[in-house]
Amino acid sequence: MTFKINHIQHIGIPVTNLEASKLFYQKLGFESVMESGFDYNGGKGKVAMMQSGDMMMEIYQMPEAELAEIKARGNGHIDHVAFDVDDIEEAFKQLNERGFTVLEPAPVFLPFWKNGCKYFNIQGPDGERLEFNQIL
Repeated sequence: MTFKINHIQHIGIPVTNLEASKLFYQKLGFESVMESGFDYNGGKGKVAMMQSGDMMMEIYQMPEAELAEIKARGNGHIDHVAFDVDDIEEAFKQLNERGFTVLEPAPVFLPFWKNGCKYFNIQGPDGERLEFNQIL
């Protein structure tokens, strides 16, 4: 492959109460560096990026209709690991060409950060999701 993975960009964790989780991570020394809303299955979710040094945690609260599944887990859950890439379109093209199981039909734009970001996920052999993300 000719595209380069720069580093782990963030780890995504679904939470049941974004404000309580933000306070928890702030007590651990993380700072909220970006907050936004997002649409999902007709509902509205919320997300915060929490940073400590060069570590980034994405904590997000799904719309109310989706929270029951997260609450039922009971023991927490890391949802995905995200890799930072310089060229999301090239990464998408190459991973598709090499037969990886790509979960989105095209890179998805989100209104996060100053100019937005684009991402897509692949599925690993045990069902794990690996996200490729470019901050625009």
